[in-house]
Amino acid sequence: MALSSRICLLAFCLVLSPVASAAAKPASLPTVPDPARFSGSVPLTLDRRPKHRQASLGQRAVRIAAGELGVPYRYGGSSPSGFDCSGLVAYVYGRLGIRLPHNAAAQYAYGRAVERSHLRPGDLVFFHGLGHVGVYIGRGRIIHAPQSGERVEIQRLASRSGSVEGARRVVRA
Repeated sequence: MALSSRICLLAFCLVLSPVASAAAKPASLPTVPDPARFSGSVPLTLDRRPKHRQASLGQRAVRIAAGELGVPYRYGGSSPSGFDCSGLVAYVYGRLGIRLPHNAAAQYAYGRAVERSHLRPGDLVFFHGLGHVGVYIGRGRIIHAPQSGERVEIQRLASRSGSVEGARRVVRA
């Protein structure tokens, strides 16, 4: 038998030897205390409960407003059959348990003032001498009911920037 064959056979036997002896007698494994007690270790059981953060009031308002995209503009409207600007805002926040008047200028008295650079989703943005209002949705956009003959839509705030009068953040009382 050649030397290389003998070396291979010897290596093969060395590999199988521990396997064969392990099958012959059960090995006892050392007992380890609960690893969760040691810093930096992983617990034995996983917490399978989902980690949900509840959406903010403003985020929920945006979701409701987004559900009304495409609804036709209707002067004095405050329902999914038709909205005007302040009717859309009153409807959205009404669904969240906050009563707002059906008038953009009157809505401006609610909540607290917000600088344009600090807008967050759900903030109300007012235009044209407080004659128009929209819901800020983030990334420089609003949802609003524009005017007769149009539908609830998303519009870039930059396209209306010259007419912005101010913004308010609606807060629970």
